[in-house]
Amino acid sequence: MNTDKEHITIVWLKRDLRLEDNEAIVNALKSKRRTLLVYTFETMLLEDEHYSQRHWNFIKESLTDLNSRLKPYNSKLLTVEADIINVINQLLTKFHITDIYSHQETGILVTYNRDKAFKRFCKNNLITWHENINNGVQRGLKDREEWMQKCNAFFEIEPLAFKPKEHQLVSILEIEALHFLFVIPSLETPEDAPFQKGGRTMGLKYLNSFLESRYVNYMSHISKPEQARTGCSRISPYIAWGNLSIREVYHKAYHLKQTAKNKQALDAFMSRLRWQSHFVQKFEMEHTMEKESVNKGFQKLKKDISEDYQIAWKTGQTGFPLVDACMRCLNETGYLNFRMRALVVSFFTHNLWQPWQDASRHLSRMFLDFEPGIHFPQLQMQAGETGTNMLRIYNPVKNSLEHDPDAQFIKKWVPELKDLETPFAHEPYLITEMEQQLYNFRLGENYPQPIVDIELTRKKASDTLWNLRKNKKVREESARILKKHTLKK
Repeated sequence: MNTDKEHITIVWLKRDLRLEDNEAIVNALKSKRRTLLVYTFETMLLEDEHYSQRHWNFIKESLTDLNSRLKPYNSKLLTVEADIINVINQLLTKFHITDIYSHQETGILVTYNRDKAFKRFCKNNLITWHENINNGVQRGLKDREEWMQKCNAFFEIEPLAFKPKEHQLVSILEIEALHFLFVIPSLETPEDAPFQKGGRTMGLKYLNSFLESRYVNYMSHISKPEQARTGCSRISPYIAWGNLSIREVYHKAYHLKQTAKNKQALDAFMSRLRWQSHFVQKFEMEHTMEKESVNKGFQKLKKDISEDYQIAWKTGQTGFPLVDACMRCLNETGYLNFRMRALVVSFFTHNLWQPWQDASRHLSRMFLDFEPGIHFPQLQMQAGETGTNMLRIYNPVKNSLEHDPDAQFIKKWVPELKDLETPFAHEPYLITEMEQQLYNFRLGENYPQPIVDIELTRKKASDTLWNLRKNKKVREESARILKKHTLKK
């Protein structure tokens, strides 16, 4: 061993882009050695079909914010474009490294394989890789026998403070001196992009404004596509990329509840924080959900792929105004409230009768808050391929009338319809020839005819899926899933 090399500790940041309530950082600092925080833009993820530039920009903004928070400690992140094994190999030429800290990642298949390779690399180089629990998700569980108890214990711990000792973090000058070893990506992002900006500072602004006033409308606005944009917390991207931890958000909401005007709204919000951990835990225990139906009986379900249908859905040209408004809004802003997400998935998988895997690829790239542990279980649930959840086929017209009665959201995102009277904005295919002349509007030219009959396609999907639920394999799998994932009190 070369004793001339300084012995340092590494923290490998992934989807935990924060300093506060970050167990990996806290445990690394306990080593009392100087600590280097590392983030890597990995080729395998830069090229992965689930990611898009909106994600990388959010991450860059998060890293920039992290650097501003590290500046008072005369430190910054080592941010490089390289695979993690290459990064550690290069750092080993300059430092003695025996301990690396990170969170356990419930990610996609490529990150799972990456982690297995990294574990072998660490073992071969006599490095101990310490992985900490993330948001209460437990690795290696066979069922939910003890999960609730362990998850509750995790949530009850007070959020962890970031308190490095003086000079414990590797300095800015030293980190910049390492740049000759690596490709250093630019962290600049477009100023005028219509997405929520990344970073803990911005995440706290959203959280604080929600808990200060916006939460009172949470339950009444949660299903409405326009009002939900302010009535919901809008912190999902900050949780997905780890600017905020579930635990610290839960604690803030819990303390507010003692004096809150609308305790019921806060209860509903905190309940959804718990459900977030539940769904990520489900994906942790059923990793094949990324590509295959969790209920193996549904894997025999084959659907004919229509490129025309899929393009119309992706671009918001289906002829159903609420579906089109949702898809256009999502494509431009990266956000939809939960009910509208369910609706567009239902329309794709039931009315267009397309495989959920094809929706997955597009939606993961569009959702700014793409979180694998939420994304894949929710897609399969809305597609009706779990065998354990109620089959829900959303009627886009009924939802339009109920949740956007004045067509405010529709007219905002489908401006072709903004001059029509509200009933026609909901159902433009009902407009008569005379009324088309009156409004200077041509159905099929200004806005497309409906690409499917929603009543016929709903019946086909309902009959097919309900019949399949009677299949022996589907029933056996449903029983297996319930036994494995039913929460224990």
